[in-house]
Amino acid sequence: MPESLTWLAAIPILIGAAAGGWALRRAWRLRIEQRLPWMLGGWAMLIATLLWPAWVLGAARGPFIAVALIPVGVLAVVTSGATVKAARNRNNDQSLAPEPLERPSTAWRTILRWLLAGPIGMIAAMAVGVCYAVWVPGEPQTRLLISGLMVPVLWGGAMAWTLADSRILRATAMLASVTLICFTAAILRGFA
Repeated sequence: MPESLTWLAAIPILIGAAAGGWALRRAWRLRIEQRLPWMLGGWAMLIATLLWPAWVLGAARGPFIAVALIPVGVLAVVTSGATVKAARNRNNDQSLAPEPLERPSTAWRTILRWLLAGPIGMIAAMAVGVCYAVWVPGEPQTRLLISGLMVPVLWGGAMAWTLADSRILRATAMLASVTLICFTAAILRGFA
């Protein structure tokens, strides 16, 4: 494939990533009952932007270029609305730490948080990595490398989310659903 065609394919990848990121950002700003169409559209756009380069640029090169450029397009959308504000120091104290949660911590909440941030988050990240390695077209070495690089990043995201979110049952349901869906999809691919 000519090098100029690869550079030309980068433009639609960036546009698709920006459109998907914009839809997800819009969903985040809407009320809960209005979010679903924007979230589904944003994720569909990002998944399509990840998959179509495999047919245009080849099974080895396309997903690799898409995985490298999608964060750039989404980052452009996120930073386009960024505003820099000086941190205000309330009560003239020297600490800028966030306020502690209003809800008292119990033993079961602490154990569940530890399980979500550690083993359950790791299993969910591995499920996404395995699903990626099984379903995305391309050379096996490239798929395994990208999925291996995705797992620690996804695990770190799961850790940060579960430790920062005060609604533990929501995080539990989400991580369990992602694990179940991704491992089921990987198993179904094995039967095909």
